[in-house]
Amino acid sequence: MRILVTGGAGFIGSHFIRTALSTAYAGLEGAEIVVLDALTYAGNRANLDPVADSPRLRFVEGDILDVDLVDSLVGEADAVVHFAAESHVDRSITGARDFVMTNVVGTQTLLDAALRRNLGRFVHVSTDEVYGSIDEGSWPETHPLEPNSPYAASKASSDLIARSYARTHHLDVLVTRCSNNYGPYQFPEKVIPLFVTNLIDGGTVPLYGDGLNVRDWLHVDDHCHGIALVLAGGRGGEVYNIGGGTELTNKELTEMLLEKTGADWSRVVPVEDRKGHDRRYSVDISKISAELGYEPRVPFGTGLSDTVAWYRENRAWWEPLKSRAALAR
Repeated sequence: MRILVTGGAGFIGSHFIRTALSTAYAGLEGAEIVVLDALTYAGNRANLDPVADSPRLRFVEGDILDVDLVDSLVGEADAVVHFAAESHVDRSITGARDFVMTNVVGTQTLLDAALRRNLGRFVHVSTDEVYGSIDEGSWPETHPLEPNSPYAASKASSDLIARSYARTHHLDVLVTRCSNNYGPYQFPEKVIPLFVTNLIDGGTVPLYGDGLNVRDWLHVDDHCHGIALVLAGGRGGEVYNIGGGTELTNKELTEMLLEKTGADWSRVVPVEDRKGHDRRYSVDISKISAELGYEPRVPFGTGLSDTVAWYRENRAWWEPLKSRAALAR
């Protein structure tokens, strides 16, 4: 089996690849993986260093908007796992065009190639942010899409395009929607690595608004395990939520990170709330649990401690990235 993984040099995609090639997911044993990544500011070849020598890995630097390249690579694949996306909400607020081009047009480019090449299976990796905000309870996969940021709107658009190819063309497309990921190798503009690296360097951290926005936290290993289950055994045309089962306010998360880095609240700087900031996310994972046996396996306390330790021990990985991210703004 040959799998084309888009965005495979990013945080989540690289974890999927490292795990697939080193310990293997059930049903994907021996799979060959071709990575397509444009290596924009958040893409990093070093994320694949642990498996760089694998004879089952091939890396292609390129853009999912490149029709000819995409067509060629999809034509060689049995399945596509589509991670590639612009994903930082704040960046989408100040400049939405790249998000529309990559997330919407890029996804459509891949789907067109999949249709032309009679691809076997296409897994489109999305986000819970497409649902909007929920005061209580949890979203099932059937909940209407009500995105509130340009990023979320671009992902919702790509979800609907993927759904249309499944319905119109009977293409074997599946969509996954995850909650907030954390873990090693996450680009340090995201909240957990940003806070951890700032705090261990003696700096301050920004806390939006009143700090009471709620997120469900999902370790990247659990997320990728869920994606592998969907790839191997999900029903074509379906959507699967993947959650972590740990809901925290941003203030509670900040308290935990302060404790784990030996810092106190004097290092927290309240800042004006983000425009359109969703109050609470919560996904219902009963569907993927019942159909595919998924349950989150990494306890949040353990996962967070391990993540903090990883950033302490890997300054050479993240320090240049923080400088690069600052220059890219």
